[in-house]
Amino acid sequence: MNATQAKAADERILQTSPLQKLLGRPELGSVVGAIAVFVFFAFFADSFLRASSLSTVLYAASTIGIMAVPVALLMIGGEFDLSAGVMVTSSALVSSMFSYQMTANVWVGVGVSLLVTLAIGAFNGFMLARTELPSFIITLGTFLMLTGLNLGFTKLVDGTVSTKSIADMEGFPAAQDVFASTITIGGVGFKVTILWWLALVAVASWILLRTRAGNWIFAVGGNKDAARAVGVPVTRTKIGLYMGVGLGAWISGQHLLFSYDVVQSGEGVGNELIYIIAAVIGGCLITGGYGSAVGSAVGAFIFGMTSKGIVFAEWNPDWFKFFLGAMLLLATLLNAWVRKRAEATK
Repeated sequence: MNATQAKAADERILQTSPLQKLLGRPELGSVVGAIAVFVFFAFFADSFLRASSLSTVLYAASTIGIMAVPVALLMIGGEFDLSAGVMVTSSALVSSMFSYQMTANVWVGVGVSLLVTLAIGAFNGFMLARTELPSFIITLGTFLMLTGLNLGFTKLVDGTVSTKSIADMEGFPAAQDVFASTITIGGVGFKVTILWWLALVAVASWILLRTRAGNWIFAVGGNKDAARAVGVPVTRTKIGLYMGVGLGAWISGQHLLFSYDVVQSGEGVGNELIYIIAAVIGGCLITGGYGSAVGSAVGAFIFGMTSKGIVFAEWNPDWFKFFLGAMLLLATLLNAWVRKRAEATK
């Protein structure tokens, strides 16, 4: 074989086939699962394919997906956040109580809430970097503190476990339009949270695939020591990821507040597991370094289809957790199989 033939052979070896690219996508398993769930409920639930039903499914998916996106990025970076669920409630409580107690325009409370949730995220990242404790321990502590603060501070300020109504305050209609409005398309109403969700998926995908920060996220999730050795700012990256979770919590919290204008201080407990489940179903590895924002969106969509499909099929909703657990297990097994196939075809 001459030099030209050897070079051509090397190039052929380095080329990646469409099948290899497809098998290498983290969200492949979740897409297959989403198609299966869709077909399943389309067959068993007569009303599932209606436009109004699609709107309901997308809304349910968006309320999970808004948080699942930053949680997925955090998991790709190799960490968890068990405080994500109650942080959503904290965001809503801060916005409501600050606006009501200070008799300010509700947008002031919205701004203060953003600063608070970003600070909570930064605190988690900072504590993780300084103590080098597992993120499970750090964020479990934050979860317990926020749970207590949400309940204790609300009762201290308002005398009850819920906030006072802010529906008659200045700025409420405009804020409601931004965070909790309904957009009518073809006679069907779609919640604005769907747009927030899609925007977050687009931005997160751009960060992961088109920026240096995205390379840093994958690097610290794969091996933080090796990443630090080649100059990746590990601490700054992880603090940024936790602040991203805070941003998602702020958006979700404002939607919660401006949908009902009052907030129950005990809400949000347990939702952090749902966000993690959506990310894992979407292809994120527990060990970090692998996953995608699109996958988390598909995972949230599967969650929305399952939670509402059971209702449309008129089944006992008590079965929902069973289906959710089965999907988690099957998606994890399917994702593992897809990764092995991808590695075998390289």
